[in-house]
Amino acid sequence: MATGKCRRRVERGQATVELALVLPLAVIFALVVVQLGVVAKDLVLVGHAAREGARAAAVDPTVASARAAVVSSSSLAADRLSVSLSGGTGPGDATTVEVRYRAPTTVPLVGALLPDVSLRASVTMRVE
Repeated sequence: MATGKCRRRVERGQATVELALVLPLAVIFALVVVQLGVVAKDLVLVGHAAREGARAAAVDPTVASARAAVVSSSSLAADRLSVSLSGGTGPGDATTVEVRYRAPTTVPLVGALLPDVSLRASVTMRVE
């Protein structure tokens, strides 16, 4: 039967071992949450960019004007953007702008494990 003094000495390193086992998992979990936040931010920016592209296409229904509005309206990397335009070009016709974006996974540790995320948004407006 161990005395109280001896028992404390035996359990002294238990908290250190538990911390050493749990801390890496907690850090990776926190980094995954941060990466999800970055992707969610990019998703909102893609939706906003598609809306701006559709506004530009409603006035000038060309891919060039839609792409210029998409690129200038957000902080998304232009080389990762793809803009397409479909629908009518005459007044009163509906035109649809679709924006695709490859969101980079750049958070340390998590970015190396996960591939880039493909995001898409489309908005339809009437041509003026």
